[in-house]
Amino acid sequence: MTNRLAQAQSLYLRKHAENPIDWWPWCDEALATAKTENKPIFVSIGYSSCHWCTVMEGEAFSDLAVAEYLNANFLPIKVDREERPDIDSIYMQALQMMSGQGGWPLNVFLSPEDLVPFYAGTYFPLEPRYNRPGFLQVLQALRRYYDTEKEDLRQRKAVIAENLLKSAILQGETTQQAQTQELLQRGWETSTGIITPNQYGNSFPMIPYAELALQGTRYQFESRYDGQQVCLQRGLDLALGGIYDHVAGGFHRYTVDPTWTVPHFEKMLYDNGQIVEYLANLWSAGIQESAFARAVSGTVQWLQREMTAPTGYFYAAQDADSFTHPGEREPEEGAFYVWSYAELEQLLTPTELTELQQQFTVTPNGNFEGKNVLQRRNAGELSTNLEVALDKLFAVRYGSLPDALPTFPPARDNQEAKTTDWPGRIPAVTDTKMIVAWNSLMISGLARAAAAFQLPEYWEIGAKAAEFIYSHQFVEGRFHRLNYEGQAAVLAQSEDYALFIKALLDLHQTQNPQNSLWLERAIALQTEFNEFLWSVELGGYFNAASDASQDLIVRERSYADNATPSANGVAIANLVRLSLLTDDLHYLDLAEQGLKAFNSIMQQAPQACPSLFTALDWYHNCTLIRSTTEQINSLLPKYLPTVALSVVSNLPADSVGLVCQGLKCLPAAGSLEQLLQQVQQSQNRV
Repeated sequence: MTNRLAQAQSLYLRKHAENPIDWWPWCDEALATAKTENKPIFVSIGYSSCHWCTVMEGEAFSDLAVAEYLNANFLPIKVDREERPDIDSIYMQALQMMSGQGGWPLNVFLSPEDLVPFYAGTYFPLEPRYNRPGFLQVLQALRRYYDTEKEDLRQRKAVIAENLLKSAILQGETTQQAQTQELLQRGWETSTGIITPNQYGNSFPMIPYAELALQGTRYQFESRYDGQQVCLQRGLDLALGGIYDHVAGGFHRYTVDPTWTVPHFEKMLYDNGQIVEYLANLWSAGIQESAFARAVSGTVQWLQREMTAPTGYFYAAQDADSFTHPGEREPEEGAFYVWSYAELEQLLTPTELTELQQQFTVTPNGNFEGKNVLQRRNAGELSTNLEVALDKLFAVRYGSLPDALPTFPPARDNQEAKTTDWPGRIPAVTDTKMIVAWNSLMISGLARAAAAFQLPEYWEIGAKAAEFIYSHQFVEGRFHRLNYEGQAAVLAQSEDYALFIKALLDLHQTQNPQNSLWLERAIALQTEFNEFLWSVELGGYFNAASDASQDLIVRERSYADNATPSANGVAIANLVRLSLLTDDLHYLDLAEQGLKAFNSIMQQAPQACPSLFTALDWYHNCTLIRSTTEQINSLLPKYLPTVALSVVSNLPADSVGLVCQGLKCLPAAGSLEQLLQQVQQSQNRV
């Protein structure tokens, strides 16, 4: 028997459709019912490829005793954070306030009359273990507290609500204003330090930090860090590490160690888009390591083969877990990707196995639960023999050699994964929904890679996805965030607007800036973004639109970078780019207001907001190159981080182009060498 979630479009919600819990989706009816019945609300937030979300679904949420108590004493609501990042952001902040840490699944308990949280946690085991109470114990204690400790409950909620409001309006101590150069250096040095290799903890891509670190190397700040070496090392860790799937392309979410060896195996579209853009920027900056080109090429092949819908958009994610045979009840983490030594001995010739062991971390004992995750030992090109050996492993996984498999159908849920007659291993489940923000990150990565590697086919793949979004995501004149099998859903949030506008500008800039179509679309979307999400009183953009925020206890403005760049950081940089490309100074005014709105957080917590520092760099060092199509095309492969390009036909006589700094232009350049010297000076004028 199924519950309400059986009719949900979200794969994550449908995964809970057979739980005995009487789940509701987040909706007005659920919130009203909780208030009428005076039941505290239990909100559980996660996403389809989240490993511990899957564990909790199979344990506590499938237990009859838990379900009976939860249904009687709470109103349970399930939320897909990928559908509603605005809800997730508010309650994740509450969890961090209460516990000092966050994560998913996010389980939070709210008062029905005001939706203010009074308790929150992450994974709760069914029975007490891992120094955590059993979930039924938690439920019983919280219901008892809700019924008997009314005054303490009131005071506790008041503190949480006040802190959430302060955080939303950035109310706090204002430090003395730092000079722009000092502030930029502080932001650059902080981000460079964050991506400097260390000897402890998990290893995340952290691309917003890496991009700022790379962008700031041109300043040649006096620092304890060698910025170029740090950025190179981050690229090598990504392209050589176990976080990259050396057999079939694509990057996993992160590694569970500081050595970039054993990944948490889900593959998220947003990571892959950002990493492709970063590796392309490294290449453009002159760090032309062949492993970078191989990783980008392999990731684009994976994207086309497994993550692209027939209509051109990109799927959201692939799970970490998969089944080793159809009879299994629960999937195993990494099963699709790892290799036993015995398998490798059987599949490869002795010569191939020897070379594989010389170039990859392959041993009889393995590095992950007795099996091997492939991690490269050295940079450089792989030999033809080794590529042949990796193709053999590909064939075992997929049932065919790479050249004979342009597309591979997704397993859309566990049942489909187990019942389909796959020619190779049973693949991990793919979440096939389209998320505008994540598609946009991939489009930007493809556009930048097309320019860096001079491969226009990358641009075409990104342009096709952008065409789908522009053709399908407007409903009754409003931009929407998600698409399920051709059906748009959920009004767009700030990250969707900001990242898609950036993607449109990147397509415009990296193909032929003379073609105004992509720029016109960016301008039109920016107008809607300003109308529904700009904060006139505070500056910056709210997470959710003015007519889609009634169910939120506060309206937040995203400024912190997480796995993806902050909406406001990207949006402010977009405004500067638009001002350069349109000569409309209103965009520059908005950018200035946005930077002022977040100035205090940039001074107090530079570790939180690298994308705002990237925007600050754009604001103070924005440079426009006006030149011919031929000259512009020669500039496209270069790394020019705060430059916009514009094709013009009426240049001064005997000149190759004009370099303009914000509101003034330098003397016309008579040669490409002189133009590049002017650009270098213009990008370093703070």
